[in-house]
Amino acid sequence: MAAVAAASGPVKEVLPPSLNSSSEPPALFDGTTRLYISYICPYAQRPWIVRNFKGVQEKIKLVPIDLQNRPDWYKEKIYPGNKVPALEHNNEVKGESLDLIKFIDETFEGPKLLPDDPAKRQFAEELFSYTDNFNIVNFKALPALGDIGEELVAAFNKLEDALSKFDDGLFFLGQFSLVDIAYAPFVERFQYSLTELKNYDITKGRPKLALWIEELNKIDAYTDTVQDPKKLLTAAKKRLGIA
Repeated sequence: MAAVAAASGPVKEVLPPSLNSSSEPPALFDGTTRLYISYICPYAQRPWIVRNFKGVQEKIKLVPIDLQNRPDWYKEKIYPGNKVPALEHNNEVKGESLDLIKFIDETFEGPKLLPDDPAKRQFAEELFSYTDNFNIVNFKALPALGDIGEELVAAFNKLEDALSKFDDGLFFLGQFSLVDIAYAPFVERFQYSLTELKNYDITKGRPKLALWIEELNKIDAYTDTVQDPKKLLTAAKKRLGIA
């Protein structure tokens, strides 16, 4: 964990306010690398964690966007997809969170977040491919009536099994990696939401998942991105149509 501490740095970043429809745009395409995020978006949290872990806060400027009151210039001048995250770098704008975490890891200095081991890289790709299915199962379960279904139980069992793949550490690939970053923002939200809405403890009977969450919360690069879970749940309930 020494590398984790070194990468995260001792000084907590002062986060800028979110930009909304009345905000002026930044000086676009002036050579500054900007990561456009929303503080409440789990997809945007992924590249934000990578940025922090690699220690390149000074090289990648955070630009938070208010998703409930988006500025028109964001879609018109920066990212036609009008969603976050997006990365402005070398006069280009890239999107899609899984692509961005790989790009930031490959492009910028700092600790590498994918191992060289071919077996681990192959398993990483398998877990990246599963993230959307995992999230869909959870997003469907939250507003559904009744008890937790078998599909959701199987989804968390799959994570528990994946955490048993390698025995040289407590994370998915042994050591902390992009795979952990891909899942962390969503597990964080689902753990709280399922407890509050379904009285379901995702860690019960899953000791490796419980330990994984415990270890995640020792990493400043991650915890510095964590928001108030009550506010996140309120936003999720509104988006999912939960009373």
